[in-house]
Amino acid sequence: MTSPHHDRLLESITAHAAHVGVIGLGYVGLPLAIAVARSGFSVTGFDIDPAKIVALDEGRSYVEAVTDDALGREAEAGRFRSTTDFAGLGLCDVIVICVPTPLTKHRDPDLSFVEKTSHAIAKTLRPGQLIVLESTTYPGTTDGVVRAILEETGLKSGADFFLGFSPEREDPGNRAFETASIPKVVAGDGALAAALMERFYGAVVASVVPVSSNATAEAVKLTENIFRAVNIALVNELKVVYDAMGIDIWEVIEAAKTKPFGYMPFYPGPGLGGHCIPIDPFYLTWKSREYELPTRFIELAGEINSAMPRHVVGRLAEALDRRQGKALSRSSVLIIGLAYKKNVPDIRESPSLRLIELIEERGGKASFHDPHVDEIPSTREYPSLKGRRSVAFDEDTIRRFDAVLVATDHDAVDYAALVRWAPLIIDTRNVFARRGHSADHILKA
Repeated sequence: MTSPHHDRLLESITAHAAHVGVIGLGYVGLPLAIAVARSGFSVTGFDIDPAKIVALDEGRSYVEAVTDDALGREAEAGRFRSTTDFAGLGLCDVIVICVPTPLTKHRDPDLSFVEKTSHAIAKTLRPGQLIVLESTTYPGTTDGVVRAILEETGLKSGADFFLGFSPEREDPGNRAFETASIPKVVAGDGALAAALMERFYGAVVASVVPVSSNATAEAVKLTENIFRAVNIALVNELKVVYDAMGIDIWEVIEAAKTKPFGYMPFYPGPGLGGHCIPIDPFYLTWKSREYELPTRFIELAGEINSAMPRHVVGRLAEALDRRQGKALSRSSVLIIGLAYKKNVPDIRESPSLRLIELIEERGGKASFHDPHVDEIPSTREYPSLKGRRSVAFDEDTIRRFDAVLVATDHDAVDYAALVRWAPLIIDTRNVFARRGHSADHILKA
């Protein structure tokens, strides 16, 4: 079976003549847009945030994975532009959706961004377009939600337009991989859409991994992140148990990972952050209810990981009481690292925000220092923290705090100086031991 719309689009993609639209110019969308432009396609980026468009028009990238030079090269070559005007979607041959898929406060999927974007695409949908969803979601979203909205126009998937799913695999701060070098899982709604997906992504990334259906591709992404969430929960639980036994979990992991088979190291921390690991597993938990099947591992892992910030604050309070003779309610605490992972400015779902909240719920005062984050932006979960700024990193400032809590082990922090200046240190990342610093006032949590 073939289609004239499919054949023309396939030829256009093969010749790099197709115009590509990327909706959502964040940590996923902007790197993808630049990678597509670099491969020779003309790209228009769409976003509802005017501030992002202003920055891009001025040649300023706000995503670490895209340098100003890379952005400038594609813009100057005429291969990349950005806009808030979604009317231009009708001119695009390929449209890739890279919008957020958060959870509600009840841990149910919030597909409002995907739904609104799909309705925006539907306004200008025409025959011969390939629509791709990259946003992480539960199996069935692409075919059941996006396709349903688009087919309200009277056009049919697989005959008039084509629909696919390819999960994003961005890893902020990981310089070993970029969008174009990471294998891309691709799938389509039917054989024609699948062929278009392979041809389009094959022109942009080093290798593609075709799977049989959009639902399978959606499940691949969830499986990758559930794997990490469950294993991180395991070492977080072991950390608590081994600590009660007087055993250092970090020493255990370092020894265990010398086994050349059958073991993969995961590391504990103060809680999970980023868009993927704290959120994505619950998309499957929610969907599984439709089939009356439990997801006990996933839910238990979520409970363990969600409890880590409270465990860390408990350790902090205990250390202040025993070492300083001071209650947390009368103490000031400096948190090192607001970002959810080292060497990036990304604070999405960062446990540091929860740590600040918990410390202040118990009457303490919390500040933060982060070499990558100057100010706390507006967040859905912690609106009251908006506008707080990173404090200076100097001896006078550090000595004013009763304790320093290392939540994120950024390389740009002078840990030797912290050992000298801080009266009490709670280390959730084992950064001091890894750097050869040991002292009685450094405690792990």
